[in-house]
Amino acid sequence: MCQFREATENDFEGISKLVKSHKELFLIYPSGRYPFTVAQVRELYQTRKELTVAVDGNEIIGFANLYDYEPNQSAFIGNVVIDKSYRGRGLGKEIMSYMLKIAYEKHNLPEVRISVFSENTPALLLYSSLGFAPYEIEERKNPQGNRVALIHLKMGRRV
Repeated sequence: MCQFREATENDFEGISKLVKSHKELFLIYPSGRYPFTVAQVRELYQTRKELTVAVDGNEIIGFANLYDYEPNQSAFIGNVVIDKSYRGRGLGKEIMSYMLKIAYEKHNLPEVRISVFSENTPALLLYSSLGFAPYEIEERKNPQGNRVALIHLKMGRRV
């Protein structure tokens, strides 16, 4: 059974181990440097809000946070990652629902946003099923220098 809680410094190593490849790091944290390190997680801790971990017992199995927080307006959910061995079990939907609850209920935001690369089909389908809709497409370069599309999605608070 999975639980969600605020991340602490003791979780940083477990969070860093969730990312297993260059490609995965690019998809969840494009400005990150592989391998994902405790120092990079610490940087996130200092610049983002509501760093959240999903835990199974003492094992870190998921991570997400809020960034570009604008009080009374919006925030982005970012760095969403689920341990590879736990994927396909609905944990992505659970952590997203948890983060949406934080954004809407704790921070009383009227809108939440998320960005996802076009090649990340499972994430696109998940976010769409939750009610996110695209509002902008941004051209980016992947680590190999190829053009990729970063799709920005948003969802308004449901009353």
